[in-house]
Amino acid sequence: MLTQPEDRIFHPIPANEEDLNIRPSSLDEFIGQDQLKEKLRIYITAARQRGEALDHLLFYGPPGLGKTTLAGIIAHEMGGQLRVTTGPALERPGDLAAILSNLEENDVLFIDEIHRLPAPVEEILYPAMEDYQLHIVVGKGPMANNICITLPQFTLVGATTRLGLLTSPLRARFGIVEQLSLYDPETLSEIVQRGSRVLSIKVAPDASYEIARRSRGTPRVALRLLRRVRDVAEVRQRDHIDSEISILALDMLGLDPRGLDDGDRKILRILIDLFDGGPVGLSTIAAALNEEQQTIEDIYEPYLIQQGFLERTPRGRKASRNAYNYLGKPLPEKIQYQLDLIEENDGEE
Repeated sequence: MLTQPEDRIFHPIPANEEDLNIRPSSLDEFIGQDQLKEKLRIYITAARQRGEALDHLLFYGPPGLGKTTLAGIIAHEMGGQLRVTTGPALERPGDLAAILSNLEENDVLFIDEIHRLPAPVEEILYPAMEDYQLHIVVGKGPMANNICITLPQFTLVGATTRLGLLTSPLRARFGIVEQLSLYDPETLSEIVQRGSRVLSIKVAPDASYEIARRSRGTPRVALRLLRRVRDVAEVRQRDHIDSEISILALDMLGLDPRGLDDGDRKILRILIDLFDGGPVGLSTIAAALNEEQQTIEDIYEPYLIQQGFLERTPRGRKASRNAYNYLGKPLPEKIQYQLDLIEENDGEE
């Protein structure tokens, strides 16, 4: 008999009341990702008019962009409950079966890091997503029986930071696949202002923009920084956050105006000072930093590449001219010579 899943497998979000208020509950309150919002609004409206569950969705992109929040909004708009779990938490098929059997009509099951689902668990999802059926094998050997349970119509929302690691059969079963992109500073500034109202602290426009431009294009980072700046303001006995307090707090955290922290700067210095700007392999950089390769690849590299400080080449990682300028280092002669050749060829054309 299937029982209510354990707390480690599925849980409501968020537990913190402050987080509950800071997360928007509707598409109108959600700031940014305008094209995605318009598409979701159409999909949700059409599904409600037909009296059907929304098609299964897959969101991919860097962490902290609002995938979990959007899943909660979808559940709210569809009139169902949000059930949250993660790929690594579903260790056995029975874990997922327990969650699926407890779903109700129009519920949303959100699986974060869905690319980390074990293969046997993933197999259970296929008939559940396509036919709303749960197939369970009871017993072993000749006495084994296959039991089929009909599930209510629900929506599966999967989230992943690494789309390429999803298996093709699972990816093909999602009717809606959307990418979330990084936010610009102006949009992040609006998110900071909304967060400040929830946190009951006034933030000057220039201060919110200062926080936004150091947030690496990520709302989660922006709201985390807002809380830390609020701490500094309270200790300094300020009743609001102005530009001076925000700069003081962010500098204390080691974040510069480009959003780079000590880890980012350490990678660039190792590339330039130890390896003459590269190219150098990821494993070598990881060994020099005493850091895991996946941490460098997932946490640091994407933002350094987006900001034009780092290049990925077939031979390894290279520091760009922007990296040399940022650290105040002179360009090596070989790089300067190559740049001069490029400029000469462009001039001749």
